[in-house]
Amino acid sequence: MLEFENNHDFLEILFKSIEEGLVVINKERDIVYVNKRAVILFGFSQFELLGKKIELLIPTKYHGGHPEHFQKYSDNPVRKRMGAGRVLEAQKKDGSIFSSEISLNHIDIKNKKYFVALITDVSKRVEAENKIKELNTQLEEKVSIRTKELEKSKLLYTAVAQNFPNGTINVFDKNLNYIFAEGKELLKYGVTSEKLIGTSYLDRLPMAIRKSMNTRLQSVFKGKKIEFEIQIESNFFSISAVPLYNNLNTIDSILVVETNITPQKNASQKLKDSLIKEKEINEMKSNFVSMASHEFRTPLSTIMSSVSLINTYINKGKLEGTEKHIKRIKNSVKGLTSILNDFLSTDKLESRKVDPNLTTFDYSIFKTDITEELQALCKLDQTIIFSVNLENKKINTDQDIIKNILYNLVSNAIKYSKEGQEILINSAIYKDELVIEVLDFGIGIPENEQKNLFNKFFRAKNTVNIKGTGLGLNIVKSYLDLLKGNITFDSKENIGTSFIVKIPLKS
Repeated sequence: MLEFENNHDFLEILFKSIEEGLVVINKERDIVYVNKRAVILFGFSQFELLGKKIELLIPTKYHGGHPEHFQKYSDNPVRKRMGAGRVLEAQKKDGSIFSSEISLNHIDIKNKKYFVALITDVSKRVEAENKIKELNTQLEEKVSIRTKELEKSKLLYTAVAQNFPNGTINVFDKNLNYIFAEGKELLKYGVTSEKLIGTSYLDRLPMAIRKSMNTRLQSVFKGKKIEFEIQIESNFFSISAVPLYNNLNTIDSILVVETNITPQKNASQKLKDSLIKEKEINEMKSNFVSMASHEFRTPLSTIMSSVSLINTYINKGKLEGTEKHIKRIKNSVKGLTSILNDFLSTDKLESRKVDPNLTTFDYSIFKTDITEELQALCKLDQTIIFSVNLENKKINTDQDIIKNILYNLVSNAIKYSKEGQEILINSAIYKDELVIEVLDFGIGIPENEQKNLFNKFFRAKNTVNIKGTGLGLNIVKSYLDLLKGNITFDSKENIGTSFIVKIPLKS
């Protein structure tokens, strides 16, 4: 199995965004992932597909040469996009064969190569195309008898082009003016083919790409066939262009087929983003396991050694020697309690077991009490200065949540500041909001890591030697969400950090 298979966000993106069947195989041709659409498409269950060779989905007549063909592709993989006009056969569980188009790409995850196939059942389209071809043959026979006039052929081309999905079929003259334009993509923009005839194709394009498009398309008038992709705003298009020869065997017009490939592009990008996100999550989990084992092992070792020494002092009757070890035990227990409180708070918030309890309380008394508690956490000669600018000392909000928010922000400020430094807390009411700023002059947060600051278990690289769970700011953010508040910050490495919390107050 691929390591991202059980990731809920990844599966949600796939199932909601990809209408095609998705099959992922490894270098040994083993199927390692299929989505629900692929299961429906081939008639197998996921259990029947996972771990099986990809030849299970390929007609039996191709089994002999497929491993060698796949090996050549694996050694020199290239992207094969959907809609290139090549229809392949696929085989269902019941042995029936259906026509398909396949977009094939490869990705590397942790030095392992995987191949991702997006599969579309085009049986109905192929059947329709065959019917159209049959109709085309019949019409051409009639046209050859009656006349070879262009207008009669144009009726057939228009009938086909009007039903061209996700794109347009166009014919341009040497000035790149429309001679012919049809396709379902026109309907999205409310444009009819009649309005386009005689107008410039380039005028419909963004100014930034007109020159390059003109250069590319003009090369087709020299007999060159071209194929490329372009991005227009948020949409992606595949462009195929070929020359059209007249009766004098000269080129006076070109055929240009535009296909909107935005869904395939977006699906591919979401897949890449999900894999990157999964990698980041795995790294954070690994860091957390390492951190947690250290955070628990160190105080427990301290407690064990101190208990042993206390026992020795008691046996020798030297009770005065036990004081510092008792203090060490208390500090270790306090540290363990802090870690467990973080875990418990996270669990309660994630399981939605916390509801705001709004009460009216005296903020000035609250400020005095919390300052005393926080001052007890400070390092040597650190000072907490709590300034309050409130006309009305009574406020209505959840006192416990405010306390938890301040405890997490200030304890971080204490940890990441040096001995003797001040931690400033400024508080005021502005436009029915309680505004609290916590400012320190400590190590700061590296700029390139600030985007991850509120992620669970995240700790910046410059904090590796400082104890912590990486949960504090995630807890703060969750508490603020309960109160419909928000938090912003500004930080400079080796200068300090300022957090600003805004909480709406109830009147």
